[in-house]
Amino acid sequence: MKRLEKRIALVTGGSRGIGEAIVLRLAEEGADVAINYTSDRSRELAEAIKAKVEALGSRAMVVQADVGRKDQVLEMFEQVEQELGEVEILVNNAGIAPFEPFLKIKEETWDRTYNTNVKSIFLCSQRAAEKMVNKRYGKIVNVLSTASLMVTSPVIPHYQSSKAAAHMLTKGMAIELGKYNINVNAVGPSTVDTDMCTDYLADPSIRQKEIEANPMKRLGTAKQIGDAVVFLASEEAMQVNGHLLMVDGGLTVKAAQPEDHMER
Repeated sequence: MKRLEKRIALVTGGSRGIGEAIVLRLAEEGADVAINYTSDRSRELAEAIKAKVEALGSRAMVVQADVGRKDQVLEMFEQVEQELGEVEILVNNAGIAPFEPFLKIKEETWDRTYNTNVKSIFLCSQRAAEKMVNKRYGKIVNVLSTASLMVTSPVIPHYQSSKAAAHMLTKGMAIELGKYNINVNAVGPSTVDTDMCTDYLADPSIRQKEIEANPMKRLGTAKQIGDAVVFLASEEAMQVNGHLLMVDGGLTVKAAQPEDHMER
């Protein structure tokens, strides 16, 4: 039997990159999946993923919503409940990382980053948890980052602080919701070669530096993140709660130091 047979899942930011991989892995394990997307230009991508999910034998739907806005989040959940049923697995994957150094960060950039990376987790999780509490069952998985634990770049302090905030929100929700048999956890990817990082990794020297900095000497893949999400959403992780599962090749446990020193 598949690990998530007939479970109802919702993945925010599910139309591309890591979100797409998560959607497909959930479907491969038997879950019916609602695929959230934000902009009109992402609808075609979301519809293509929906077709892939249905080809795997699971039900799927696409649902548009800015998950940083409460009115749209509430409408999104109503649509999902009407078409698929109550959400049992919520994956808060939506996120942005606009590059701006601290002295030049615009207030709009700050607010947009926090709305997408933190407020969306609060809004979606609160709405999902209302029904999960009644059922005494639920899985919430937040997609965070190595930036939740360490400074990963000098030009995204707004992103790093938002991911650190989301980490603490994960822990706080886990403590409060655990008594209702709701597991709240997170995954922390290092750099993954998706469209979010296309421009950044287009420079061969930057790509190579990212690879060399990682103890595994490779970039992560979106499927690896999907695998971690499936584990945390499964019965195998029933006693895992408030945990940030790093899928980073050991990057966050490696002190920055010259490679020749490491070799010696």
